[in-house]
Amino acid sequence: MNTNFPTVTVDVTLDRHNAKEVLNAILHSILFHRLFGTVKPQTFEVLDVTMPGVADPEMEQLVTEKVDIFWKGIESGANKRGQMIVTFSEKKAKKSWFQVYVGEEDVPWEQWIVNAEMRQPKSDRDRQEFNSNLASTLVKALNVMLTHTSSERGRTAVPLITNATGISPFPIKITVKVGGVELG
Repeated sequence: MNTNFPTVTVDVTLDRHNAKEVLNAILHSILFHRLFGTVKPQTFEVLDVTMPGVADPEMEQLVTEKVDIFWKGIESGANKRGQMIVTFSEKKAKKSWFQVYVGEEDVPWEQWIVNAEMRQPKSDRDRQEFNSNLASTLVKALNVMLTHTSSERGRTAVPLITNATGISPFPIKITVKVGGVELG
């Protein structure tokens, strides 16, 4: 399997009040920057940071499902760290040992890793500082997304688009891990 594809990492520290909202906005922003079909945009306001998103029922359902799985995993265990991994792939012909076509396989061309850690502010003053730091982290995450997707490496990672139907010509997989264990 090809492991020579770009991996972009976003680290974020969340609390119970905003975890779902923040993860939802980050995943939507990644999708917004990497979907190549006709995208109906929407925005998410998180701690006074406007983040782009995709107004597509299928993508909204996928993101909501994965954020809920992450939340349940964090809530049910002692581990307060997890990952949400968005993998973009392309379908390629899979060949056997003798170069005989045996079907298709998904070959990743880019991966986004959102490392999330849960913390709980102790006081109102801590909450203000926490929210300020989180807002700053979201702005940095958006900057990373924009910088990567517009960079030479980010642009050349995208394979040729041979199937222009739907919102994405490429398979998208969102994997949820809590404490190193894959969920859902």
